[in-house]
Amino acid sequence: MDDLTILYYTANIIPEHFMREIQKNIIKVVGNSRIISVSQKPIDFGENIVVPEGRSLYKLYYQILLAVREATTPYVACAEDDTLYPQEHFEYRSALDAIAYDINKYTLQTWRSDYIFSLRPGRRTMSSMIGSTKVLRDTLEERYSKYPTVESIPPTIYKYYWGEPGRFENHALLTPLKETERFEAKYPHIQFSTPEAMGFGYLGTRKALGPVQAYELEPWGSAKDVIKLYKEGV
Repeated sequence: MDDLTILYYTANIIPEHFMREIQKNIIKVVGNSRIISVSQKPIDFGENIVVPEGRSLYKLYYQILLAVREATTPYVACAEDDTLYPQEHFEYRSALDAIAYDINKYTLQTWRSDYIFSLRPGRRTMSSMIGSTKVLRDTLEERYSKYPTVESIPPTIYKYYWGEPGRFENHALLTPLKETERFEAKYPHIQFSTPEAMGFGYLGTRKALGPVQAYELEPWGSAKDVIKLYKEGV
């Protein structure tokens, strides 16, 4: 997959052993794709860019921008530090004037005692993005040019519309993307919902289970086994 660059970003908050397991999975499934990592502490993963520590939605998308600036391939894909990906996810190619979101994404809540995968159908999240390097770079460059500091963002825009490209540009007073695609890879990717995640540890909330639930998923096996990547000694 030499036409694809992986954009990996982390705030270095999750447990080290969990981060290593996620990185091993990424290396396994992306083939010869270049990996650019942007982290808040130095890590030995791909070509590493280190930024000052500090956690916010503003910084999350800025880390993605720093990574996509370095990409020279026609396509890029986001890879988050708490998500397991199948190879099939990275094989999708959007139109060259579009980005795409893989809606075959299940979550695994790490704080529950009854481990179960759950899905919110049709949901687009940044961990699921793969698509045109130019489109992603251009929209993020515009975003951070218009709002060079978090203080420059109107509070309503930051609270409700500082999200995934292709969703809120009109509300954020940015140029709408021409197109975003949705697809379902043959196998799902799995995002661990953890106390360290932005929506839990940062905002103090827990996400509810999605309406579609399963105790086992191909090719991952049982949720009880997959949770071991996060929880040592379970």
